[in-house]
Amino acid sequence: MPYLKPLFIASIIAISLASLPAISWATEQGQQRQQARDTRQQARPEARQTKQDCRAANQKSNAACRQDKRHTKQDARKTGRAIKY
Repeated sequence: MPYLKPLFIASIIAISLASLPAISWATEQGQQRQQARDTRQQARPEARQTKQDCRAANQKSNAACRQDKRHTKQDARKTGRAIKY
């Protein structure tokens, strides 16, 4: 029976060491998601400003200005996806 205690401790250490890469990968993935989220959030005011500038210039219809805003947001989403994946 006394030889089981060191074996038990060794198995616990082996399991904990084997799980370290998974933990670091999860942390890295979380950071990538946060960067992508920040990118999308930074694009929101830009998209709003794009639409306001378009409407103030009175160059296009409201629908065309909305399309400009959508394109701005879609570009931000595309950048966010590039960061995440």
